[in-house]
Amino acid sequence: MSPNHQGIVIRPPSEAGSFLLQTTVGCSHNKCAFCVTYKFHKFIVRPFEKVREDIELAARWNRGMSRAFLCDGDAMCLPTSDLERILDCLADNLPHLERVGIYANARDILNKTPEELRLLREKKLSIAYLGLESGNDEILEKVRKGATAEEMVQAVRKAEEAGIAMSVIVLLGLGSNAMSRKHATDSARVASRMDPSYLSALTLMLLPGTPMFTDYQKGAFEIMNPVGILQELRWLLEGIEVQGPCVFRTNHASNYLPVGGNLPQDKERMLEVIDRGLADPAILRPESRRAL
Repeated sequence: MSPNHQGIVIRPPSEAGSFLLQTTVGCSHNKCAFCVTYKFHKFIVRPFEKVREDIELAARWNRGMSRAFLCDGDAMCLPTSDLERILDCLADNLPHLERVGIYANARDILNKTPEELRLLREKKLSIAYLGLESGNDEILEKVRKGATAEEMVQAVRKAEEAGIAMSVIVLLGLGSNAMSRKHATDSARVASRMDPSYLSALTLMLLPGTPMFTDYQKGAFEIMNPVGILQELRWLLEGIEVQGPCVFRTNHASNYLPVGGNLPQDKERMLEVIDRGLADPAILRPESRRAL
């Protein structure tokens, strides 16, 4: 990460060893009701000269880096020509570069042509992370996601067809107890249609400064307990029918029970792990504070 990085650093767990390159500051959408990450940062595009300085500085420190991740919240919103210039600069300065990752939302991907996406893939932009959050449009509208489930299905398919592996995230607990099963089954249905390379489930954590936290304080939103979350995870996994191969994980720090495997072949084994957790909640991770 560059010493010039502005704001806090957010990156996927799988990018822990990557060079974190800030190409934008904040998130161009920045309206999700559950997210506080960029609420206090105005969205800006960093000048290419500053980005290049960070790349050259990183190369002086370690030319052997093989992975890079483009921050912040949705750097894919940049024009393709800008992304191309950044990727070329990375390749010129990091001769061992193998993979570049990026956060993306449905709008970012759908606004690019298949040819543009293939060009970015040729320049080593090979994985993108998209927060589905829920496959239920009522929940998506409530949390102000800014995209429908169908738009996200089309975006993931479009990127995968261009050779960009998609890592899709579902947010357990987002529908609270009242919509838990609907949230799970609709998310499973949508994830199945996406057929992504990677799929993960995180657990909702409410933070001050978000509309959902305010709803929680007012009693308008209920935080689910660990057993309820685990049952929701079971409904989700049970309903997923992908062609694969798809890597499935619930190993984020927010989760009560780490589950992992490859779909479709490891589905029954992972369901058995979840069933053991439901039968004996004592094996779950200690409940952390879900509203801070």
